[in-house]
Amino acid sequence: MDGTMTPIRYPFEAIPPEGEAVEVADGILWIRLPLPLKLDHVNVFALREADGWTIVDTGFASKRSRAIWRALLDGPLEGRPVVRVIVTHHHPDHVGLAGWFQDELGAELWIPRTAWLFARMLTLDKHEVQKEETLAHYRAGGMIAEIYAKRVTDRPFLFSDIVAPMPLGFRRIQEGEVIGIGGRTWDIRMGNGHAPEHATFWCREEPLVLAGDQILSTISPNIGVYATEPEADPVAEWLEACERLSQFATEDHLVLPGHKLPFTGLPARMRQLIDNHHHALERLLDFVAEPKTAADCFSILFKRKIGEPEYGLALVESMAHLNHLYHLGRITRTRRDDDAWVWQKA
Repeated sequence: MDGTMTPIRYPFEAIPPEGEAVEVADGILWIRLPLPLKLDHVNVFALREADGWTIVDTGFASKRSRAIWRALLDGPLEGRPVVRVIVTHHHPDHVGLAGWFQDELGAELWIPRTAWLFARMLTLDKHEVQKEETLAHYRAGGMIAEIYAKRVTDRPFLFSDIVAPMPLGFRRIQEGEVIGIGGRTWDIRMGNGHAPEHATFWCREEPLVLAGDQILSTISPNIGVYATEPEADPVAEWLEACERLSQFATEDHLVLPGHKLPFTGLPARMRQLIDNHHHALERLLDFVAEPKTAADCFSILFKRKIGEPEYGLALVESMAHLNHLYHLGRITRTRRDDDAWVWQKA
């Protein structure tokens, strides 16, 4: 990292209690919603409009989340209506209640087209046993036998379990567009890698960035290869997006992220995010001097023990980094008799 860069700082270390909010800029409220995961929260933001509020991201669709939102509407949101919901990307902790806000509260949905298409497609995908394509993807990654056996027999955890039905209508947001939110003017710049066509919003009047999961402070967003597109190279898309977005970063930007704490020191953080992935790729390349499956690579990529709750995300991220090296021509792969890909340095 360039030693002249301002270090990352956290201006708001007091986390909003459940059902409450912290004002992080004039008319911008930071709200946290719980998630039943190891990453146990998602940040959402409410921006005051003349006729109500714009909400950026929503949390999971659950009874608890709906109850928290009702308390927020009566409390910090002062009984004023939610007139618009903006969704940064299609992942369920961000889009989960978008349809509820539309159907129940009459809010307008603004979302990237790709995010809407993915969310609507996934909410319609319902099955009681795991799809063979998904099981084949697990085998390709070298998933260990005991976890694979559970995935075969357990009911799959579906997108529709935690995402409200998506109505037909939405307003597309896209790269290069300029929109008004909360009395401010924002440039839309799309990220990629963590999710396709991930919207970030850069304020013109003040150094503010609504970053979703594209830019986080102390963790790197999950970058995975899934059964929907097993030959994808999201790491290449991620690195391109980071390099491109870093050109707009300034030391005084207050970044409002989808998880963890709001922070400043964005140029330093962008450099970290880029360098960390390049270093991981170099470690991985050295590690596969001898043949390895994606599951074999957890220790070298994550430098910690991976338990069952995070095993699936670790597997798809390991596969993504191997795919990237493969597309660069730096490693080769062969199929084992158990269907696992075995990767080795070229």
